Amino acid sequence: MRKGLTFLSGLALATALTLPLQATAAPHADTIVATVNGEEITIGHMIIARATLPQQYQQLPDDVLFDAILDQLIQQTALKQQLNGEVPKYVELSLENESRSLLAADVIEKVMENAATEEEVRAAYEEQYSDGNGGDEFNASHILVESEEDAEEIRAELEEGADFATTARERSTGPSGPNGGELGWFTKGRMVPEFEEAVIALSAGEISAPVQTQFGWHVIKLNERRKSAAPEFAEIRDQLAAQIREEAVEESVRTLTTEAEIERPEIEDLDPAILKDLDLVRN
Repeated sequence: MRKGLTFLSGLALATALTLPLQATAAPHADTIVATVNGEEITIGHMIIARATLPQQYQQLPDDVLFDAILDQLIQQTALKQQLNGEVPKYVELSLENESRSLLAADVIEKVMENAATEEEVRAAYEEQYSDGNGGDEFNASHILVESEEDAEEIRAELEEGADFATTARERSTGPSGPNGGELGWFTKGRMVPEFEEAVIALSAGEISAPVQTQFGWHVIKLNERRKSAAPEFAEIRDQLAAQIREEAVEESVRTLTTEAEIERPEIEDLDPAILKDLDLVRN
């Protein structure tokens, strides 16, 4: 009996050694890396945690990050289990907002993926630059001051014959002041909207009325306007593609919100300042 059992065990071992080894599945998003009181933490959880780290932490070695992230997730899991499944109101609302934001971003990403094909980008280039013209370029100077009254006073002095460059050097608070207010050549989209709109409305040599922007009050002089040559397709391709994607997203949002059944009930005695009352979401 003993001799026969020994023989069978040896045969079984020899047979096992001759069989091909079963392939071990590679780690994936659902691979469990830890459990805390039966609650699973997976590679997927760790991937998302790493992706949301500040950039300076993402530069750390992979092994250091792996251990640190896993330790953090274990600690967080143990801590949140102390609530015994109860979710505070502010956390519930935060999760709903975060979920809404992430899902909306996913839809936007899909819209962008399907926009800006090579044919669409080429068509946009031809539409804008088929005549070889790259649009207007502007050469302007400005005087920047803090108040509208100062700007009006300066404009009056200029209309009476004061030299623009000299006045800019003496009165402008902007970085171009020491240079006589000169901004050099620029194209559309390079200046803040209010400034650009004023420049476009001017003729060469004309001085604007005071213009307010986020930087203060400007008195602007258009020195010269010219047409620029159309850029090469390769130079402008990425910009055109980004523009097409942005327009596709705007159109998608507009269509979805137009077609959606949206209700905004009137709420009596609603003070917008209520949004600052965090006590309303604490329980």
